[in-house]
Amino acid sequence: MKDKSKLDLSATSREWLLQKGYNPEDLNQPGENGDTALMRATREGIHDVVQELIDLGVDINARNNDNNNALWFACFGNHYDLIHLLLAAKIDINNQNDNGATVLMYAASAGKTEVVKLLLQYHPNLYLKNLDDYQAIDFASNVEVLRLLKNATK
Repeated sequence: MKDKSKLDLSATSREWLLQKGYNPEDLNQPGENGDTALMRATREGIHDVVQELIDLGVDINARNNDNNNALWFACFGNHYDLIHLLLAAKIDINNQNDNGATVLMYAASAGKTEVVKLLLQYHPNLYLKNLDDYQAIDFASNVEVLRLLKNATK
């Protein structure tokens, strides 16, 4: 696949960026709460825009004002296809936000069993601790998540 330039931005993505208040000439521009276009498109579950932004070389590991990256929004929205896409693009699965929370900690605490299963396929650091000294397994909010995390640490 050839490298795309910013000039190759599709009309659909350009229109989406403009509608959301982003400058198509600065694809890493932070918007509200420091969210980049990649974060916003991920939160909204817009696969084509997320894919195009990644292909155009946006900063995959950009963080917003809370120090969350786009993977947080994919996990929050249960956007499994985007979780795979972002992780394949080498987003930092172990990013810790202002509270020291990782996406695995979040998914465990929210009882998102399928998200936890998916994240575990990409081998996150299970031993990271948040600011309160808790690991992902300490946040397991259901038996299945607890089992998954216990088995992953063996």
